[in-house]
Amino acid sequence: MKKLTLCIITTCLLFTTIPTQTKAGTPTTTAKATTNKVNEAANANALLSRLNEIREMDKSNLSSPEKKALRTEVFSIRKHLKDIGGGVYISAGALIVILILLIILL
Repeated sequence: MKKLTLCIITTCLLFTTIPTQTKAGTPTTTAKATTNKVNEAANANALLSRLNEIREMDKSNLSSPEKKALRTEVFSIRKHLKDIGGGVYISAGALIVILILLIILL
């Protein structure tokens, strides 16, 4: 049992260190990434201000097509903001594997 645990831990360590070694030689471009994030932040602020304008509008005197256009605009703005936000997503399979490994190792 101890040999099996040791082999599993060694395999996991090897698989985690191999990709970092292969990526170590690639140059990084931090200047482009920071300017891109600044542009995205400015774009996100503009989209948020547009959402606030739509929220504060008096929609009672708008016609049905105008309301529909506003709804589609709000939907597209929210989708775009969600795309800008990014985030880390873990698939269900990966989550199950992580939980199983934690249960086994602990």
